[in-house]
Amino acid sequence: MTNFANITAAVIGTGFIGTVHLQALRRLGVQVKGVLGSSPERSAERASALGVPHAYGSIEELVADETVDVVHVTSPNHAHYAQVMALLGAGKHVICEKPLAMTSAESAEMVNMARQSGKVAAVCYNIRFYPLNQQAHGMVKAGELGDIRLVTGHYHQDWLAKETDWNWRLVAEQGGALRSVGDIGTHWADLTSFVTGLKAEAVMAELATFIPERQKPVGPVETFSSSAGATETVEIDTDDAAMIVIRYENGARGVMSTSQINVGRKNSLQWDVAGSKASAAWNSETPDHMFVGHRDKPNETLMRDFTLMNDTGVAAASLPPGHVEGFADTFFNFFRAVYTDVAAGGRQDTSTWATFEDGDYEMRFCDAVVLSARENRWVRLDEIGG
Repeated sequence: MTNFANITAAVIGTGFIGTVHLQALRRLGVQVKGVLGSSPERSAERASALGVPHAYGSIEELVADETVDVVHVTSPNHAHYAQVMALLGAGKHVICEKPLAMTSAESAEMVNMARQSGKVAAVCYNIRFYPLNQQAHGMVKAGELGDIRLVTGHYHQDWLAKETDWNWRLVAEQGGALRSVGDIGTHWADLTSFVTGLKAEAVMAELATFIPERQKPVGPVETFSSSAGATETVEIDTDDAAMIVIRYENGARGVMSTSQINVGRKNSLQWDVAGSKASAAWNSETPDHMFVGHRDKPNETLMRDFTLMNDTGVAAASLPPGHVEGFADTFFNFFRAVYTDVAAGGRQDTSTWATFEDGDYEMRFCDAVVLSARENRWVRLDEIGG
């Protein structure tokens, strides 16, 4: 593995996911110089708690720091565009949390800026880096499933199932017009596109808000944490759940649902890909096993085992068979791939991490979903202008 000790990083965002990024970087051996929080006070507090040398007081200070090579953007969605554009303009490599932007118009500009900068620009679709998703990508590419016909599945959670549950993603001005689709649905759209090699051509969508009013705490609330104390009633217009039918470019069809109110489903992403020769299916709650279906011989369950996997799957694995690779490991595997390209001076032909072009596709997917739900019709992605 490449020695990353000479690469210096900083992290924007000091909540749950920013901390996950920081921990994975330390495991990788990358020097993390500092963090930038929502305020200078928050930056100082979290830098001290996380044992980081420097607390940035502003994005301007971070942009001007010539000692930082790579910046991880884990701030709320509405901040991505301005922060990423400033960082790329300053010649820094960027890893941005999903979704890439608030709209496809913003993401298109970010793609152009990334190309002009010549820097590594990645979107944090970490779920690609469960090794068996890389395995499935390799299987489809090798023709083992045949022509892809049907892609089905869901991404369901329950962390916003109560009216007292609160997070900034509930507010359209901060998270975007779509919530369950923009937050977790783009993970499913990206992952299935990566596995199958197919892009959506058109979508038909219905959105649902089952909890139209929620109790917002007066103070701040970190993602996935519980809060207590005084609240205020806030009207909600973002989607608790969505049902989406997809037409793919090759004529295949897809059906997906998203939900953040499915009680008991903590973090369940499932996909099932049916091809003309075989099928495959995977569930994030049992990430070290993949179903492979056959017509004329017994079905299989492939355990993540580098002695049985293809080269693409093996390249993403970091632990021996039987030692479950989980959520935190996907960030390690993802960052290892991205930082290898940073060290090499650019994205390599064999790289499998999500680019800003991929992030722009997901934003056009989201904008098409919004338009479809609003107008109750099929919407082609090429109707969405960047």
